[in-house]
Amino acid sequence: MLNSVLKKIFFSILLSGVAAFAAAHTYFFGITDINLNTQNKHIEIIHQFTAHDIENTLAELHQEHFSPEHPKYNQYIQAYFEQHFMLKRNDKVIKLTWLGFEVKRGQLFVYQESENKSFLVNLVVKNTILVDTYPKQINTVNYRDLTSPNALQGSLTYSQSLRIATIGKSEVAL
Repeated sequence: MLNSVLKKIFFSILLSGVAAFAAAHTYFFGITDINLNTQNKHIEIIHQFTAHDIENTLAELHQEHFSPEHPKYNQYIQAYFEQHFMLKRNDKVIKLTWLGFEVKRGQLFVYQESENKSFLVNLVVKNTILVDTYPKQINTVNYRDLTSPNALQGSLTYSQSLRIATIGKSEVAL
């Protein structure tokens, strides 16, 4: 009983610290780059987010202290990105291979790649990374396909009000 009370007190203190740290944050943003590999035509994805924002979100979701020392650190990060970032074409999810991630200077870099040859036109991109945790979170997805003569490139912006958009078409709110 006492152990349970202590855990609740510890978690309340932890969340208070997270809230205070989040309040000190002025900008919440993430960047994702989607490129079509010129040699194998696979989609390559690199996400860049503030590491402590991801860690705070996972601590809140799992209701436990979360840091690089956590035994499921890698597993939780992979599951979070696979749930909150998705590509589709013709209502079919494009399978993404998890290549891994690294933390550099407080930034979390996540790497994914499509398993099959693809193209970017009419690719539906879902990006809800951190938008449910931080109301001011803005995610930008930059895309580039230099394999075609048109050199398709541009960017899409995601927030709480826009979570899904299509490359090469008008953005569609969900």
